[in-house]
Amino acid sequence: MPTEPADDATTVFEDHRPLLQSVAYRMLGRVADAEDVVQDAWLRWFAVDRAEVREPRAYLVRITTRLAIDRLRQVQSRRESYVGPWLPEPLATDVLAPERPVPDGAERAVFAETVTFGVLVVLEALSPLERAVFVLREAFGYPYAEIAAVLERSEAAVRQLAGRARRHVAEGTPRFDVDPEQQRELTERFLSAATGGDLEGLLAMLADDARLVGDSGGKAKAPLRIVETADKVARFLIGVLRTSPADLELDFRELNGGMGLVVRAGGAPDSVFQLGIRDGRIDTVYIIRNPDKLVSLAG
Repeated sequence: MPTEPADDATTVFEDHRPLLQSVAYRMLGRVADAEDVVQDAWLRWFAVDRAEVREPRAYLVRITTRLAIDRLRQVQSRRESYVGPWLPEPLATDVLAPERPVPDGAERAVFAETVTFGVLVVLEALSPLERAVFVLREAFGYPYAEIAAVLERSEAAVRQLAGRARRHVAEGTPRFDVDPEQQRELTERFLSAATGGDLEGLLAMLADDARLVGDSGGKAKAPLRIVETADKVARFLIGVLRTSPADLELDFRELNGGMGLVVRAGGAPDSVFQLGIRDGRIDTVYIIRNPDKLVSLAG
């Protein structure tokens, strides 16, 4: 039985909640699923004999990761029958508490990249174990030996998993540094051209091989297949945005570490746009319209 007061156990857990939430979200790509995993981790933490736990942080990360792996295996089977493309749930990163001390420079950039839409989409193709290793290693800098203890695998096996995951992510999401101000400016010009029916202006901003990926889950209007080539993407956007109601509210937010656009109707989030940028041009337009994935942006 636990030997410390319940309020002390709660304090320790709440101190680690941002970290656990961050690990779970990167593993699962959905805020609600991550919150469920963290709640399950809390129940395990409250029930364990905490006098036997020498390192609460290590213990909590271990059980959260294992619970997330179990949940990921469940949701991956459900996603096979998902209607249309699947995208991660938008995460408002401008209001998050620091998940861990991260220095300036290259390490901060890598940490931020692990929560972007592009990386999270690529992570969907990894096995649950590969994804866990990538998240713990690349996002949080865990040593291989500690990851091996979390997953109950040998260090050699963890290094192999890390290598496969890293190669797959590198192949799927080449890195391009985008200045936040440039991203906002390009997003504003994109919106102006699309709503104003400026086809030439949109084409000038889009890469020739641009793609549009829409996620509605069959619960709202969105393309059920990926739209490819700049011309088709531009014409689709103009057709959709020019016929949108005039009373829509537009809210620029930092989502998944980059500038995003939240479109609200009647005060409630209706859709989210985020742009993938390569060499100063838009190569991917992400649109999330599944209402289940917009709940966390309702506030």
